[in-house]
Amino acid sequence: MIQFKNLLAALLVALTTIAAEGQQTLAARLGYDAGAKLLIIHADDAGAAHSVNAATIAAFEGGGISSSSIMVPCPWFPEIAAYAAAHPGMDFGLHLTLTAEWEYYKWGGALPAAETPGLLGPGGYFYASVEEVVQHATPDEVEREIRAQVERALAFGIKPSHLDSHMGTLFATPEFFAAYLKVGREYGIPVFVPLRANDAASGAPPASAMPGVIPVDNLYMMNPGIAAEGWPSFYTGIAGKLQPGLNEIIVHLAHDNEEMQAVAAGHPDFGAAWRQRDYDVMVSGDFKKRLAENGIRLVTWRQIQQLEYPGKD
Repeated sequence: MIQFKNLLAALLVALTTIAAEGQQTLAARLGYDAGAKLLIIHADDAGAAHSVNAATIAAFEGGGISSSSIMVPCPWFPEIAAYAAAHPGMDFGLHLTLTAEWEYYKWGGALPAAETPGLLGPGGYFYASVEEVVQHATPDEVEREIRAQVERALAFGIKPSHLDSHMGTLFATPEFFAAYLKVGREYGIPVFVPLRANDAASGAPPASAMPGVIPVDNLYMMNPGIAAEGWPSFYTGIAGKLQPGLNEIIVHLAHDNEEMQAVAAGHPDFGAAWRQRDYDVMVSGDFKKRLAENGIRLVTWRQIQQLEYPGKD
């Protein structure tokens, strides 16, 4: 994986100019001034738990987020799928999932276990880490599983606006990344590709001139180690320094209740309290005011999909 990340870094240098040229026209293509500051506020992990679904829906309806992505293999997928199908105007994509990281709250894939044995660990569940997926799964298994997740979402009436990758698993090897791009192109669904990762994630893949890939210029996400009282200033700080181009803030929402505390037991990072704080900031008047003061335009992946794949619902 380290060698792949080094290769990606080298390719990024070579492709930055190409990608930047495409980004210079994105705002204009969406009907904004060429130098507009575009922002997607994106909530990961819809479908993971009822608490996550409830917070995600409330944030959408309260104007706190502009986009979200759904974990198809998770236990609470049917609930969020029903909501997404009933609200086609909401910007829901798919959070393609190949890991199950919680200690006691697990899931497997959309395909029968016998068809993807390399993706499944003890008990028939997904592995907890990206490294284990890389060690055991084949690219063919990965491609078939993510394709099955797209098919299940479509069968439930979801019209995905984009694809992204839970825990970045699909960025872990060139073969996994190729499968990710391939499935997105075949279904006419844009794939999330960060041009420069400004958060804790590393090894972001390079931008590409291929159809369906409009890279995100700047990616932001809350970092482990920040004290609870620092949450509002972390996000308002992002609003204050946002640059022209396509930006994305990834948040993880839930209510800090008994259900979410049990789901995330032993995981303070991205756990129940973390997700409650993300939710509280996103729906707060102060954060929305800071976005407006800085001339930031909230956009969606659905708008990008309509540019890349005209006529696609």
